Amino acid sequence: MPHSNPRFISRLTRNTLALILAGGRGSRLKQLTTWGSKPAVPFGGKFRIIDFPLSNCINSGIRRIGVLTQYKAHSLILHIQKGWGFLRGEFGEFVELWPAQQRVTENSWYAGTADAVYQNLDIIRDHDPDYVLILAGDHIYKMDYGAMIAFHVESGADMTVGCLEVETERAREFGVMEVDAGHRVRGFEEKPAEPKPIPGAPGRCFASMGIYVFNRDFLFEQLQKDADTRGSSRDFGKDIIPSVIKQYRVMAYTFRDPVSGEQAYWRDVGTLDAFWEANLELIGVTPPLNLYDKGWPIWTYQEQLPPAKFVFDDEDRRGMAVDSMVSGGCIISEAKVRHSLLFSNVRVNSFAYVEDSVVLPDVDIGRNCTIRNAIIERYCQLEEGTVIGLDPEADRRAGYQVTDSGITLVTPEMLGQNANHVR
Repeated sequence: MPHSNPRFISRLTRNTLALILAGGRGSRLKQLTTWGSKPAVPFGGKFRIIDFPLSNCINSGIRRIGVLTQYKAHSLILHIQKGWGFLRGEFGEFVELWPAQQRVTENSWYAGTADAVYQNLDIIRDHDPDYVLILAGDHIYKMDYGAMIAFHVESGADMTVGCLEVETERAREFGVMEVDAGHRVRGFEEKPAEPKPIPGAPGRCFASMGIYVFNRDFLFEQLQKDADTRGSSRDFGKDIIPSVIKQYRVMAYTFRDPVSGEQAYWRDVGTLDAFWEANLELIGVTPPLNLYDKGWPIWTYQEQLPPAKFVFDDEDRRGMAVDSMVSGGCIISEAKVRHSLLFSNVRVNSFAYVEDSVVLPDVDIGRNCTIRNAIIERYCQLEEGTVIGLDPEADRRAGYQVTDSGITLVTPEMLGQNANHVR
């Protein structure tokens, strides 16, 4: 079990270097990642996905962080430079950007998660951590990494894998672990067709969160071994974990709510449906992810904006939002918004109606528009009378992206509009 002494955890986190893998496109998000990586995608009204692992690090006492970037990273880099430059180098604190730099050979882009870390071993050595915490940059959750690192040290592990309990049907999307009664990993299979259930819990599996704690020297040794292995895909899940579980001590740390002991909130918003659903979850009376938690704040960069404004209160021309979240800079003028999440600087004009939708920043919704079950990408300018989300086939004919469940994505390119913006 994690150690109860906060000084113990604090000392461990101070000697930990966190690496956030933020180089992936996230192709299942379709056109939302045409101009930037998945970790840069907006989430929750004012945040970016990358803000969640970064905030977890800061709140856990980890203040030495490297962010590894690759795919169309400009907007992600700008966001981190603007919003995450408050750490003090004089105190050994930093958030560093580590782009793919062809550090090994002239053609060596990051070939996989393990290769991304391997190509930066010289930088890691310079920082001289005792432990290296490796994180995915594209998941939504709040987690105290200090407790996981303490568990890693107390259990005498060479490597510890963060895991969730998931239903067997969902487990096919993850790396699935076989874990014994002592929390030691005895088997691992990436995205298995027939996931092995937890003993005594049929229908449930242990799934990897893509979060790893390594002893520094063990990490160096295994990455060099993997780099020398012909045919390796250079991936932690596919290659590193299966190669070490028999010979070394690999432990599983189950991610649970520290108060209730139940499965904690964690979302992979990797599809349009999941992205839409996770955003709209936030507007509930008691949402599963509490963004109002002062004890575990989510930090970000946001432009200084005026408060949201609702214009007119006549019976037939009332600006209103019900059961919704509306961010700064928004103006709802003689329009109605229901059960929706509006990001910053959204304008909803006269007699428009928006329902069950996620509207990203800097969107202008014209007069008499009707928008339902939609994701509206940043910078869209919807012309007067535009109808989206009422007829999936009509949306497809219009060139919009429609999911099997009927969620419609609209981007400026689909509207024939200028998309020369950093998104």
